[in-house]
Amino acid sequence: MADEPVIVEVADGVAVVTLNRPEQLNAFSGPMGDQLGRAYAACDADDTVRAVVVTGTGRAFCAGADLEPAGDTFAAPTSDEFRASPVHPPAWDVRKPVLAAINGHAIGIGLTLAMQCDLRLVAEDAKLGFVHVRRGVIPDAHAHWTVPRAVGFARAADLLLTGRTFRGREAVELGLANRALPADEVLPATLEIARDIAMHTAPLSVALSKRLLWASPAL
Repeated sequence: MADEPVIVEVADGVAVVTLNRPEQLNAFSGPMGDQLGRAYAACDADDTVRAVVVTGTGRAFCAGADLEPAGDTFAAPTSDEFRASPVHPPAWDVRKPVLAAINGHAIGIGLTLAMQCDLRLVAEDAKLGFVHVRRGVIPDAHAHWTVPRAVGFARAADLLLTGRTFRGREAVELGLANRALPADEVLPATLEIARDIAMHTAPLSVALSKRLLWASPAL
């Protein structure tokens, strides 16, 4: 378990999905993407799971793509089925609420993957950024759809076209996150919300409400 790039633990109706490459600040790799997708699919299929929390091991949520030489982050796909998202299914396709506990830095794909979640709690001092354009690539994981839905066109243009970095407190002001807290409070607060959902909501009502939210046009 300790060597796996993604760890899943289920208790009290809540699945905690942990990105687990702490020595690399949980940098995103091909195996991490594959395992995260499988974790989402398993949570979707498991009727005992009522909510999902995604977080990172150590002091970062996900510090971006692993760009180490000979890495497999951008390896050629092993099947003929093309997908624009590096994680399948994306969090919005999971029929249970998916909450991101952004316990530390979330850069590049670390932040775009969090934007696929339903709720986001973030560490006040976490460094965040859609830095792709400063690396010569375009924002990934459907960010051109998820970010404007959350913050509107003008703010999305500011964030996606400049690639600037900002802190967790500003993420709340922008509308990217629901709450900003001290880093050590992020996961406990997110788990409290997830357990409240698991205990006090009707699964079918939540699933349909989530589906309608994501299918509705952005205002």
